[in-house]
Amino acid sequence: MIRTFVLLVLLCLVGVFQVESHEVQSVMLGDSVTLDSKVSEVQLTEEIVWRFDNSRIVYTIKGNPKYDDERFKDRLKLERNGSLTINDTRTTDTGIYKFRTLINNRESIKTFSVTVYAPVPIPVISSVISQCSSSSESSSSPTCVLRCSVMDVFRVNLSWYKGISVLSSISVSDLSISLSLPLEVEYQDNNTYSCVVNNPLSNQTKHVCITDLCQLCSDEVHDFVGTEAVIRLVVTALMGMAAVAAFIVLVYDIRLRRVELERHQTHSAGSDTSF
Repeated sequence: MIRTFVLLVLLCLVGVFQVESHEVQSVMLGDSVTLDSKVSEVQLTEEIVWRFDNSRIVYTIKGNPKYDDERFKDRLKLERNGSLTINDTRTTDTGIYKFRTLINNRESIKTFSVTVYAPVPIPVISSVISQCSSSSESSSSPTCVLRCSVMDVFRVNLSWYKGISVLSSISVSDLSISLSLPLEVEYQDNNTYSCVVNNPLSNQTKHVCITDLCQLCSDEVHDFVGTEAVIRLVVTALMGMAAVAAFIVLVYDIRLRRVELERHQTHSAGSDTSF
């Protein structure tokens, strides 16, 4: 028992136990990134191994670096202190990198979580004509469905804003796909709307002019305007007809009164002659 305790103490003093740490790195597509070993006493003469997603990509033999993985051909550089520089980064370089070295019988391990982000594209906003429709019974103006889209994106968020308030949002993580996010608005809405696509390193914003885009819904808008014009025309015609009818009734009443007055005068004249 005492021997075991002494052995553990000696192992601690010698330092064979490994030291581990973890770091997160983000880099823009095409840029370079250096994964710093932060082990000042390391030299290329020491045993050094770098792995990417559990596959060995760099190691040293008698102080000479050897590069194993064809995915990184001519893009890796092992620095003198054991740090690793990746040039001309690609989205496929996203993953876990592990550095391992052994100095004076003490193992040092450091992991890096690296994400390569592509610059986000400018979103495209259009109105969905097939979904433009008359408004609900409680509204007096038509509505229009807008759609914000981005193509072939990776690890981005796509959001609709009204001013500075988020109305809706959608995101994609590991797959490169196309995203689309609809938004229903009132025709001739005066509020400020914008569509934003972003990742941790870049963003793009597209503002919306509701009136301009919703004019694409010409059939619905014209139907709405045409119906309103027809209603006004019918009301005007009815009012005109009512005015004409009132005028006819008034003329007839005047003529009737005139006839009755003439009859009364004739009757009175006949009575005076009899005396």
